[in-house]
Amino acid sequence: MRLKRFLLRYYPPGIILEYDKGGLLRTKSIDLLDLTVETNPDELVKDIMQSEPLITESRTEQVKKLIIRLQQKQSQKDHDRFVFSKELKAHILPLTNVAFDKSGSRFLTGSYDRTCRIWDTASGTELHTLEGHRNVVYAIAFNNPFGNKIATGSFDKTCKLWCAETGKCFHTFRGHMSEIGHHAEVLSLCFNSIGNQLVTGSFDHTVIIWDVASGRRVYTLMGHKAEISNVQFNWDCSLIVTASMDKTGKVWDAASGNCLATLVGHKEEVLDVCFDSRGQLIATASADGTAKVFSASTHQCLTTFEGHTGEISKICFSPQGNRVLTASSDKNARLWDVQSGACLQVLEGHTDEIFSCAFNYEGDTVITGSKDNTCRIWC
Repeated sequence: MRLKRFLLRYYPPGIILEYDKGGLLRTKSIDLLDLTVETNPDELVKDIMQSEPLITESRTEQVKKLIIRLQQKQSQKDHDRFVFSKELKAHILPLTNVAFDKSGSRFLTGSYDRTCRIWDTASGTELHTLEGHRNVVYAIAFNNPFGNKIATGSFDKTCKLWCAETGKCFHTFRGHMSEIGHHAEVLSLCFNSIGNQLVTGSFDHTVIIWDVASGRRVYTLMGHKAEISNVQFNWDCSLIVTASMDKTGKVWDAASGNCLATLVGHKEEVLDVCFDSRGQLIATASADGTAKVFSASTHQCLTTFEGHTGEISKICFSPQGNRVLTASSDKNARLWDVQSGACLQVLEGHTDEIFSCAFNYEGDTVITGSKDNTCRIWC
């Protein structure tokens, strides 16, 4: 094996190694999920050298400089306030979800009109319309960080895999027509960071982990007592978190399919759940009008966000992990400080319920999608 070059990953912090093995170019990542501005770069380089044979003595100074760059990125000030940039009349029927690719140059919208659309963020130009579902397209996702595939989940009880460049449908994961799979609407889905597995959640109270290449089921996760509202892998693909209408969230071991913990505290349905970029925090959003942040390791509630006057349908962390964005039926989105629980900004302007919201990779652009058939971009 021969190391070719380094690539830097800011969120979550890590260093990607490109190396030659048998004439083929391969990659591996050194995940630095515990890196802080206080971390001693020299000691960290020594630790990396002990576990990674590609990092030789001649490369130590280069690795140290990359670590310092990651620390400098962490110390940068967050985007202060978001200002409305543009509004897109994205669909003829209400939007259900929005999602960025890794770079933030493209985003997806799903809709009650049974389509998913790919948009250019800067110009607002529609790039492709993904057609084929026979009911509401409710769940959408890029296979970030790669961004070359898109998954869509629908009320037609199927999940589809698409080419992000051409809009061609690669495969349909069918549930209701086979022994395996979901027997009801698919409400949520998420790729793992490697891109070889897809997890889906359904109205049938179950969660399924799929092998992307073969389309076969790996595990069915059972334990929730009501519909699944969202599912997500953490960064290193070791955990899955789920949200349910049974008023709880659950944390699962992705390798075995075992339930590790149940997240409690909400008084009504849990409508959304997500990990931060490092997989160390979990955020939940509820129909009770509150959102919460839990520790992914201890499963204890750390912060509760209160201020919305309607149910919170969507929640997401900023890439830096110290802010949370929520979307609500009160027609507003709110930006919150993770540690204090304080509301930092209210994003107003939609004329109906906001179903979805998302940050771009840098955390300096936000998109919100609403029942008013529009999405709004904030910079």
